[in-house]
Amino acid sequence: MELVVIGANHKTTPLAVRERLSLSTREQNNLLSSIKSNPDLKEGVVLSTCNRTEIYLIADDRSNAEDFTLTYLSQISHLGIEELRDYIYIHCGPEGIKHLYQVASGIDSLVIGEDQILGQIKDAFQRAKTLKVVEGYLHRLFTETLRVGKRARTETKINCNAASVSYAAVELARKIFGSLSGETVLILGAGETSELTLKSLVDYGVKGVIVANRTYERGKELAARFNGEAVTWDHLEDWLRKVDIIIASTAAPHYVLHYKMIKEAMQEKRGPLFLIDIAIPRDIEPEVNEIPGVHLYDLDDLESVVEENLTQRKEEVEKVEKIIDEEVVQFKKWLKTRQCVPVIKQIRQKAEEIKEEELRRALKQLSSSNAQPEEIISSLAHRLVNKLLHAPTIGIKALANSDGDSQKIEVIRELFTEEL
Repeated sequence: MELVVIGANHKTTPLAVRERLSLSTREQNNLLSSIKSNPDLKEGVVLSTCNRTEIYLIADDRSNAEDFTLTYLSQISHLGIEELRDYIYIHCGPEGIKHLYQVASGIDSLVIGEDQILGQIKDAFQRAKTLKVVEGYLHRLFTETLRVGKRARTETKINCNAASVSYAAVELARKIFGSLSGETVLILGAGETSELTLKSLVDYGVKGVIVANRTYERGKELAARFNGEAVTWDHLEDWLRKVDIIIASTAAPHYVLHYKMIKEAMQEKRGPLFLIDIAIPRDIEPEVNEIPGVHLYDLDDLESVVEENLTQRKEEVEKVEKIIDEEVVQFKKWLKTRQCVPVIKQIRQKAEEIKEEELRRALKQLSSSNAQPEEIISSLAHRLVNKLLHAPTIGIKALANSDGDSQKIEVIRELFTEEL
């Protein structure tokens, strides 16, 4: 069995394609169910975030895993398989292990060192466990991955001044305005990313916080934490005329701000409107950027912030890579040990059968034979030794009569004697 990782991220794939590959929670569950029912696949975990979609599979044949995944991604994205190959990456075995460790450590993220990815990996792992698509290999791998991610953040400063996509969005807003002090910002969505965004905004002096969410009560709870105001979705258009900055981060599967809506708002609004869309799929129709006075930024526009972030953390990335290399070696050792587990189980099972058979024989003799207990116990020990060593003895003799098997005999000597 081999680990096969197939995915697309911000490094390989433009935003327009990434959002077509993005998977809702329901789609992730459906994919996991398909993996579970596929006889060619043994285990699976699906990771889908704003900047990556990755499928981790355990399969006897990597080509089966590749065909299955590409077919599925082609169906959801409506892209041809050959076209998909231009965007995806495939990592197998140790290369896949290293990639996952890099993701968990935050050095493969859009914003280097961001913490949010570790929670997203944990959620993906838990989802796969709940649906029983994870067994020994991936259970061990993802358990170790979470530990490696925490180790990277504990032993290095990779997450110093903890950053995330939401952090980068706020940094972008600061670059645009120079200062956010006293500004009023409208946040679309009330999820974790919106909460992180609001925290950064308030830290930089934003005074007016408006939260619009499909579920009003959830929006109200989030707004209250930052002394803000929640508005119902029905009144969203009214606020488009009153704010200068809108940050969109909903989980909607479609656009929530459209060209017509923004154009009408700009006819009554004085001054420019800055829109930062950090949702996948995108929340804001891209064409709004054509409206005079409207400035739209999306995830791909965060690159300048990311480059600065990377420069500051380059030394820390090298430290994290050293940790990852160490951990990959350790996991490969575990894999080698795991390969012999079926053999050990088989040996122990055979030994248990011999033990039970001889124990029954000895107990029967103790209850019905006139022989002394010492004789019966001695006979039990003698028979156990003979039966346990019968098959290995025959095998060693056969090896001794074969050409070029002296090395195997030496290995057996190391296993069964104290002399090395």
